[in-house]
Amino acid sequence: MNTSRRTFIASIALTPIACGTPLGYQRGTPITQPLPTPVIRAPKVGQEWTYIQRDLFNGKNLGLVTDRVASVGTTITIERANDNGERYSNEVQGPWGTVITDPHWSRTISYNPPIALWPQELSDRWAKQFITKYSIAGYPDNLYNWQEYMSVHGWEQITVPAGTFLTLRYQNLIHYESDDANKVNCIRKETIWFAPSIGRWVVREISGTYMISGQLGAANLEDSYQWQLTSFK
Repeated sequence: MNTSRRTFIASIALTPIACGTPLGYQRGTPITQPLPTPVIRAPKVGQEWTYIQRDLFNGKNLGLVTDRVASVGTTITIERANDNGERYSNEVQGPWGTVITDPHWSRTISYNPPIALWPQELSDRWAKQFITKYSIAGYPDNLYNWQEYMSVHGWEQITVPAGTFLTLRYQNLIHYESDDANKVNCIRKETIWFAPSIGRWVVREISGTYMISGQLGAANLEDSYQWQLTSFK
């Protein structure tokens, strides 16, 4: 990676995405690094997490989504469906905590090579940059650049509809190449509260911006969503 790209990733890690980007609703109570370090729950078939999805621009609830571990082997498959039983694309990990296929964006994407789904060390000082390529479901041969800076922002106690959890809050700042050649300077941001005790996040917020080639002025906003855990098993 050349110097300009390294500089870009460093700069977006230190600044907000853009003026006007919606703020998430979620806040937690900071706590010190727990000792001993919590252990991440291992995946087992039948584990479930149900989330309520909210539009962060207008606060509208968009319904429930249930993620369920369907298979555990060399890869872990997590099936997803809404409260009407409509099936969504699967999430695929392999190994646990490394994402191969991610259905949480507007289109399902797969990474090559896969990247970490949560911090590889449960430490409030951990940070790492990942450089990979991604493809969009249905077009596996078309690969695009993806640069992600994952950084931990501390341990927090947080309360959601499913209860109160000890979580590690971290942020992903992403600079990616769009499959639409007219879209440039594409940036995404995720803030995630990960609960080791359930092997999953209890809150996840995503937003993003992009520019149109030759466009002047403010960046365009992507849709912005939040998922809050309502139940698990």
